[in-house]
Amino acid sequence: MFRSQQHREKAAAYGELIKRSSGQGESDKFQKLRDRHSALADNEQGLADNYDSAVNAAEQDRARGLVLAAEEEHVLRCLGAAIIMQWSALPKAMQREIFDTAASVGELLETAALRGQIARFLHKHKNDAGRKKASTEDAHRDAKSRAAALSRWDDEGGAVPDGLPR
Repeated sequence: MFRSQQHREKAAAYGELIKRSSGQGESDKFQKLRDRHSALADNEQGLADNYDSAVNAAEQDRARGLVLAAEEEHVLRCLGAAIIMQWSALPKAMQREIFDTAASVGELLETAALRGQIARFLHKHKNDAGRKKASTEDAHRDAKSRAAALSRWDDEGGAVPDGLPR
């Protein structure tokens, strides 16, 4: 392949042939060849000049892609954690749908292994979520029970302030 300088040399050689040509047809033929090599020289020079910026742009795009991938991974981790934290509150059909979708995200040949890993993870963390839910439910139950006891106590006479008849 010719480089820019080689095309310029060819264009100059055709320029000399134009000066020595004997007829108009021959002169037109050399003129076209000279113009073609001049254009090729300009293109080759443009490619050489823009090579560095094109390579740098590709590296910048790659770096930008890595940053976006890291941001997306962070978002996905947060969404996943939020789903796990609310897992026991989700309807069983929704849990099954999320489980099946998550298991199908991996490689086809690794689906069974991934399903097992997800199931073990959910089972391991089910008790943590269940305890938090149970403690929240216990607190609500205790509050209701205390409110009911106070209400019964008031209905049955409860504490009577000093000086008031019973």
